[in-house]
Amino acid sequence: MSFISTLLEVQFGLSHMGGAIGAGLAAIGAGIGIGQIGRGAVEAIARQPEASNDIRANMILTAAFVEGVALFAVIAGLLAVLKA
Repeated sequence: MSFISTLLEVQFGLSHMGGAIGAGLAAIGAGIGIGQIGRGAVEAIARQPEASNDIRANMILTAAFVEGVALFAVIAGLLAVLKA
């Protein structure tokens, strides 16, 4: 009887860990993605300074999309932790 209860506790802990790892990976991925967007924008502005306003606007819009998707992923991971 104790083996089954121990097995259920391990399974419950693993499901929590999976959601937390997923939320962390989403946050890390968003950080890397926004860093790549910023790097590309800085390089583009260095090549064409006269287009800096357009480049900056596109950079902010793209970063907002990445952040929005990451927010949904983090929330889904945290809901998986709470629901399990």
